[in-house]
Amino acid sequence: MDPIAQMLNEIKNAQAVSKETVSVPFSNFKYEVAQILEKNHLIEKTEKKGRGVKRTLEITLKYEEKEPAIIGFKKVSRPGQRIFQPAKKIKSTRKGRGIVMISTSRGLMTALEAKRQSLGGEVICEIW
Repeated sequence: MDPIAQMLNEIKNAQAVSKETVSVPFSNFKYEVAQILEKNHLIEKTEKKGRGVKRTLEITLKYEEKEPAIIGFKKVSRPGQRIFQPAKKIKSTRKGRGIVMISTSRGLMTALEAKRQSLGGEVICEIW
């Protein structure tokens, strides 16, 4: 399974049972995704834990009035089918209430940031 989809699924499932934190295997790309989620106030904080092979990413989940901050997500690009968008064709999701993550030549960023910088790239996922 796709590691990013698996991470987002673990976050969503943990929020469904009102857990405070979730721990996922570490990778730099997952850490960047978590940083964007934190910056957009969808999770509380992200911490790197452990060393070497046992390195994990501990994510503190966010709730608003006992409701999860992340309602759902859609994985756009998959390992078997990559979806790329030029800067002019990038659009928002859920009428601006969600975020779209795009992997550009300058790193991972939201669709809004990519559009401002006139950068296209691989559309990773939509989160609302």
